[in-house]
Amino acid sequence: MSYIDWIVLVVTLLSIVLYGVWKSGSNKNIDQFLVGNRSLPWYHIGLSVMATQASAITFLSAPGQAYTDGMRFVQFYFGLPLAMIVLCITFVPIFHKLKVYTAYQYLEQRFDLKTRALTSLLFLIQRGLSTGITIYAPSIILSTILNINVVHTTLFIGGLVIFYTVYGGTKAVSYTQLMQMSIIFLGMFFAGVMVVKLLPNGSGFTNALHIAGKMGRMNVIDWHFDWNNRYTVWSGLIGGFFLQLSYFGTDQSQVGRYLAGSTVAQSRLGLIMNGLIKIPMQFLILLIGVLVFAFYQFNRPPMFFNSYEVNQIKQSRYAQSYNGLEQQYGFFSYMKQQKAAVLANAVEKSDKNEIDRATAELKSADEQTTIIRNKGIALMKQNNPTANTDDANYVFLSFVKQNLPVGLIGLLIAIVFLASMGSTASALNSLASTTVVDIYKRVINPNASDAAYLLASRLATVFWGLVCIGMALFAGKMGNLLEAVNLLGSYLYGTILGVFVVAFYFKKIGGTPVFIAALITEAIVCYLGFTDRVAFLWLNPIGCFLVIIIAAILNYFITPLQVQQKRA
Repeated sequence: MSYIDWIVLVVTLLSIVLYGVWKSGSNKNIDQFLVGNRSLPWYHIGLSVMATQASAITFLSAPGQAYTDGMRFVQFYFGLPLAMIVLCITFVPIFHKLKVYTAYQYLEQRFDLKTRALTSLLFLIQRGLSTGITIYAPSIILSTILNINVVHTTLFIGGLVIFYTVYGGTKAVSYTQLMQMSIIFLGMFFAGVMVVKLLPNGSGFTNALHIAGKMGRMNVIDWHFDWNNRYTVWSGLIGGFFLQLSYFGTDQSQVGRYLAGSTVAQSRLGLIMNGLIKIPMQFLILLIGVLVFAFYQFNRPPMFFNSYEVNQIKQSRYAQSYNGLEQQYGFFSYMKQQKAAVLANAVEKSDKNEIDRATAELKSADEQTTIIRNKGIALMKQNNPTANTDDANYVFLSFVKQNLPVGLIGLLIAIVFLASMGSTASALNSLASTTVVDIYKRVINPNASDAAYLLASRLATVFWGLVCIGMALFAGKMGNLLEAVNLLGSYLYGTILGVFVVAFYFKKIGGTPVFIAALITEAIVCYLGFTDRVAFLWLNPIGCFLVIIIAAILNYFITPLQVQQKRA
């Protein structure tokens, strides 16, 4: 990067952190630290909710996902607006009325302590693991820029987020997220405009989409019903609805954002804002990835986008073989450029026969580059069996570094940092609140002072920050980070949501039946997931319905037995 890019990056990061710390003020008790005195307006809540979900993974992995797999991932979010409506009707007023710090406090009032403890534990496991992934995502950036091991950059990013989250609490998180999302929207808009401007003359926005479509990247809608297909309209509407409902309704990292709302109406407006904006935002981010794909039809892409792994093999005994493959790759990439130009010309003339012929030739050349690339990946594995050979997370970053103008590179890299900082800070704040409120204050030390609980909250933030950094060091082995974080959530969210659905809508079912049902369901969901019986999005509705059904059956037998025991 140039000095100007470094200046833009450093100034942006420092400004956001200092602004958040300044606006947060001092925290004298856990009410201020965990829920910001419940004083935030709706637009703060809406942007904070979006920033919590839109981590660096979104801006690193989503373009890479579209580059390799097309637009179909956007269907994952189709259930989000429906989930926001249900949340506004049911979850928000109940949580506000009870003045809870965490969603799991309600479960003890409705069921018992063991059910509250179980759901809290499931949340801590899921959020602790997934937050490690969100820390790892921006670490890729520094690793690539400085050409150093990702371990060192992971430690730096994790330490930065821990600092201002420990100091400022929820208000620091919210205020930094407000500024982060504003800069993110601006930067991604400029990125999209620049991709289009970099396309060759005669191959503008419309032609680029036509070419991407012919290569299978404009696959926005898939109406087929297939249990094993991860992204269809049905998996998005049904599986995505249950995942989003559980995430926004029972995951403390999100619940904590709208618990800070000044009124029920403000919290509802914030969630509705998220439901209206999220799908268009995600669509446009994926579209940038598709445009990058179209750009690389007219320009030679790297054979492998992770420059760190490329440098490693070029310093090994396989260097000569790898360099030879790169030469072959360059030849077929040139062939692709010629065929792409022919296809663009045919599209411009609307010549169907020429379009079909040019498309077949372009696909043939693309297959050759894929074969050569796979040979290069095989060499990487021979050189280092633990090498990270999934480079989808590096596609957008590589494009930014090599093609965008000075200044914008620094801004876009800052955006990925900001996105990671926002989502990670929310997660650490929620992990600390659940640990202190649901475990420490409730079970270990229920009669401590406010000062003691505030100190415990800060220590818990540091503890979970270190745990998440540890998890981040293993995240590189998990493939596409955007899929990985949703995959982890799907193993646990369905069960947690099922517990809450029973709590809200099935008043006759008691604590013991739902506790046992949750344990049984989690075992079944893990089995289905680990054996790939169904696509991971379906684990969410399966988990939810299993808890309801099993709890209802157990309640039929356990409740009469408990009544008999009391009488005896």
